[in-house]
Amino acid sequence: MHSLLSFIFALGFSMVHFSSKYMKFLTYIPRSRHLSVASGISVAYVFVHLLPELKEHQESIEGTGSTEIFRYLDSHVYIFAMLGLSAFYGIEKAVKHSQKKAGKGKGEQHNAGLFWLHMSTFFIYNMLIGYLLVHGEFENLNEWLIYFFALSVHFISNDHGLRQSHEKIYDRYGRWVLTLSILIGWAIGVFTKVSEMVIAFFFAALAGGVILNVLKEELPEDRESNFGAFIAGVVGYTIILMSI
Repeated sequence: MHSLLSFIFALGFSMVHFSSKYMKFLTYIPRSRHLSVASGISVAYVFVHLLPELKEHQESIEGTGSTEIFRYLDSHVYIFAMLGLSAFYGIEKAVKHSQKKAGKGKGEQHNAGLFWLHMSTFFIYNMLIGYLLVHGEFENLNEWLIYFFALSVHFISNDHGLRQSHEKIYDRYGRWVLTLSILIGWAIGVFTKVSEMVIAFFFAALAGGVILNVLKEELPEDRESNFGAFIAGVVGYTIILMSI
């Protein structure tokens, strides 16, 4: 039953990526209020639900004392969240730099290489999300639904940003790469199992990645983001999470 349910949610995630191309009501500038609401929901999920889970994982890791290298670190899980955020930030800076070069008539081949680097990063990101569908230790259906809903709207926002950055090449190739990545991550999860410590680090990297991806979509001034819609997403989903 657990594998079947996780597969259904994996298919749901894949369909979100596949169908994002057809969400014509989402505008780039000004940024659609629906996307700002989605970003708010993702932030609420990270800070109200995911970070408290990381604290529990951190306490579990400290109780094991299993590895020498981690003995000297006080906040192992949070360090991985920071590394996840930093890695995504580095990739985004590289992509923006490549786009500026392409705009000056330089580096077309380099720009294509950055597209695949971008896709590779999100491929791993999505595989991680698919893997955690199997090993995320969801205790009941509500927790599955919380995870699925928060990350589905996050995927919509990510797809929108990637399409804006890479245009037609994203719809031709990138969308399919990300559609398949969830299912590949799920399949790896079905046939492999890792320790609780590794799962904790996966969740931490996911938290860092979500935070960075939300901020890069909402903060740039030229996006004309809707702050009211963002706050509505934060408050609304926080209330839902606190009431479950």
